[in-house]
Amino acid sequence: MNIGFDLDKIFINYPPFVPAKLIDRLYKQKSNGVLMYRLPSKPEQLIRVISHHHLLRPRITKNIQFVKSLAKNKKHNYYLISSRFSFLKERTELIVKKYSLEKIFDAMIFNFNDKQPHLFKNQAIKELKVDRYVDDDLPLLEFIAKNNQNAKFFWLNKKHTKPLGKNLFAIKNLSEIMSNKL
Repeated sequence: MNIGFDLDKIFINYPPFVPAKLIDRLYKQKSNGVLMYRLPSKPEQLIRVISHHHLLRPRITKNIQFVKSLAKNKKHNYYLISSRFSFLKERTELIVKKYSLEKIFDAMIFNFNDKQPHLFKNQAIKELKVDRYVDDDLPLLEFIAKNNQNAKFFWLNKKHTKPLGKNLFAIKNLSEIMSNKL
């Protein structure tokens, strides 16, 4: 089985004291009901580069440990699929190295060509033949789930645990992706 994971809010947390809703509002937008993500302006990119320093992006230890334990048995392939834009390339590479994520995953795929995140991830999931994918971005997952009916998608969040569609599930714990009930 091929299992994919997003990076932010799955293995790396947002900066402390910055509400997730604010980050989402600055990053996401809808144009005529179509999902779109905004490439930040140069001044915003500078702020985002600063905010992506590893001291402001603490690891989510329990999630890293869970995937590390899964990856030890080599039963499945594990992929990190992140839509971080190219202006964060250096910071992303430092964080990946700092938290030893490159030792866990069979491959890490980043959006350093600045494609729309939902299109980038949809393409990566198809190319890697991902069977299960975990992300914290529900609108993105809804888009991808519609385009990949044979895979299962998991929205990692703190409030909901329920099926959201035929192949889309809300979970609170990463370990739920391995449940045979879903």
